[in-house]
Amino acid sequence: MTSTPSSAGQRPGWFGLPTLVALHIAIIIASNYLVQLPFELFGVHTTWGAFTFPLIFVITDLTVRLIGAPAARRVVARVMVPALVASYVVSVLFFEGRFNGWTALGEFNGFVFRIALASFVAYVIGQLADITVFTWLRRLPQWWVAPAASTVVGGLLDTFVFFSVAFHRSSDAFMAEHWVEIATVDYLTKLAFSLVALLPLYGVTLRALLRWLAPPTPAPVRAA
Repeated sequence: MTSTPSSAGQRPGWFGLPTLVALHIAIIIASNYLVQLPFELFGVHTTWGAFTFPLIFVITDLTVRLIGAPAARRVVARVMVPALVASYVVSVLFFEGRFNGWTALGEFNGFVFRIALASFVAYVIGQLADITVFTWLRRLPQWWVAPAASTVVGGLLDTFVFFSVAFHRSSDAFMAEHWVEIATVDYLTKLAFSLVALLPLYGVTLRALLRWLAPPTPAPVRAA
């Protein structure tokens, strides 16, 4: 499965940078809310956010494959600041998983801002690592190697950067003591879900996009 990267301007508008930026921000907003909704899966405590955020890596890998690494980096650059603001706003409004009213935004929440900042730093580092690894491996004949390896590395950095920045020596005593353990479980959950479910999704989506984005076959010219 091969493809040739091109500039975003050569692709249909629905696959341009504004659409990709919007998808990234939407996933970040959803994940910042869903990460506050824990549940138990096969005896392991996790959150719904562990199943939504990895979708960003699928989108990034498809972006690199179809329109190139420079375009993927431009998406990250455009998402960074809106993602920081969105992370803070959503986390304040839905602190501890419940809606706290718009008045909650009237008072600065240092604890939530640290978590939003952690999300910002982790997003940038994880995405840039994902793009770099994918770019190194995308020429291999096995289509699945690049997205699998980039997800392993990008997800690892994203998860541990987030938890370390957010909770190392945090005012939350429980998280300050257990963040390494929680981060490890969170990463393994994301990794298992990504490799079992999202890697096949990447393959199916890539095939579909290659068909849709392929230039039309010119009609044969008949001799006069």
